[in-house]
Amino acid sequence: MTEQNPVRPTLSGAVSLPKLPPDFRAFHQLYRADYIRWADLFLGSRADAEEAVDTAFEQLALNWSEVLCQPVPEAYAWKVVKNRTVDVARARGRRPSIVDIAAFETRALQQAVDPIGELEESLSIYQAISALPERQFDVVVLRYCLGYGTAETADIMGITVAGVRSNARYARQRLKQALGLDEHGRGHDELAD
Repeated sequence: MTEQNPVRPTLSGAVSLPKLPPDFRAFHQLYRADYIRWADLFLGSRADAEEAVDTAFEQLALNWSEVLCQPVPEAYAWKVVKNRTVDVARARGRRPSIVDIAAFETRALQQAVDPIGELEESLSIYQAISALPERQFDVVVLRYCLGYGTAETADIMGITVAGVRSNARYARQRLKQALGLDEHGRGHDELAD
């Protein structure tokens, strides 16, 4: 009888994955870079993002047959990646927050006539985004902060294209309400003028 060694895969981008099933290797190759972009936005560190995503893929690899039994494996994997990102943030003594970094990376701040006004506006927008329900938040971050298309966002999150569109529509409505904008993007104060 041949003794089988339990495989604890190492999943960095440069490492070959010969002992893992081909469908897992394909999944890893398809989604790793997108997951790292997302985690990097929240962790503010490429190394931390890679650690979070590789830890998530290790978890997925160890339970791959169970992952494939999920109604939508991509949705399950997305949740695992998000949870591992939070774990890495906690381990570093931080909480993942788009507000912490995104407002300071806004291009408008670099060329603004009124950088303080732009900063206040950016912070308001990112705080409103952070207050969205989880799925709407994920859609907004992937679509508008990271620039993914509707179909790409659907693939990454493991939801339908219609689901992305619906969540984006509801998120825009919530954001307009939270920011005091009407359907044309004007503030309530501007309407009084």
